[in-house]
Amino acid sequence: MAAHLLRKGIPLLRLRLQRYNLLAAGIPSSPRRPWCAAAESTGLEEEVSSAEKSSAVPSVRDPKKYHMLDDPDYRKWKDKEEEILRDIQPIISLAREILHSNRYKDGERLTVADEEAVVEMLLRYHPHSEDKIGCGLDSIMVDRHPQFRWTRCLFVVRTDGGWIDFSYHKCLRAYIRDKYPSLAERFIGEHFRHRRLHVKSWLQDAKVAKYRKENK
Repeated sequence: MAAHLLRKGIPLLRLRLQRYNLLAAGIPSSPRRPWCAAAESTGLEEEVSSAEKSSAVPSVRDPKKYHMLDDPDYRKWKDKEEEILRDIQPIISLAREILHSNRYKDGERLTVADEEAVVEMLLRYHPHSEDKIGCGLDSIMVDRHPQFRWTRCLFVVRTDGGWIDFSYHKCLRAYIRDKYPSLAERFIGEHFRHRRLHVKSWLQDAKVAKYRKENK
């Protein structure tokens, strides 16, 4: 047993003796850091290195690195985008007021002025407008969707008494594709996200006020 312990302790004794000889000769031995400290230091260096690399890459969102407004193509696109928004904003404002205000009750038909605007700017551009109108257009009505009762939508009332709903978003997309073919897909991709239309509120407020004044 003693011999076994002695053999086990020999390497440790040799290491201590080696350190003693180095100290006696005036040569300091290199300190050994704990593994966890070395690992933490390495990780920190990697984080710093990564941060330095990332800071060296110019960011599109950084105004000091990149100015999109200095790009002629981008400025041209923003000008055309503004033109399209100004073009469609009046009918968007009218449609939203018809559907989402107390201007019309469920089942109520539009006034002559509102109906003319909806037919001229929306319904005629629907991809299936002829099928929607069917035997003939009698009027445009606001009511609850038969399947989604929490949603109000526009309906075509036919001359035979039948009625069918239509999406004004589909009408708008078709209108934009017809009038702005080279810009339509980009505009629709940016402003009709998840089947919802996103427009500038400052345009909307101005046009809503205008339509209310004109249609009193």
